[in-house]
Amino acid sequence: MKYTDYFKNQIRQKRAYLRDEWLEQAISAPIRTEVQENKRIRHWIFLPDVGKYLRVVTEPDGETVHNAFYDRRFKEDRK
Repeated sequence: MKYTDYFKNQIRQKRAYLRDEWLEQAISAPIRTEVQENKRIRHWIFLPDVGKYLRVVTEPDGETVHNAFYDRRFKEDRK
């Protein structure tokens, strides 16, 4: 996996609970994606073991992880 310096130096230290397999899953099989105005891409997955949604933000290439966190505000579409 590829990471920004911001992710490696700040987010990894702040959020030691993040697992690489979660990040990979969010990028490869998200339940939703959105492109931000700055072209970064948001990817969401649900983590059943934790009972929370995880948002992973990648650079515009869709591969380089810039940020990741539990997203308490996310609501999955119930269609």
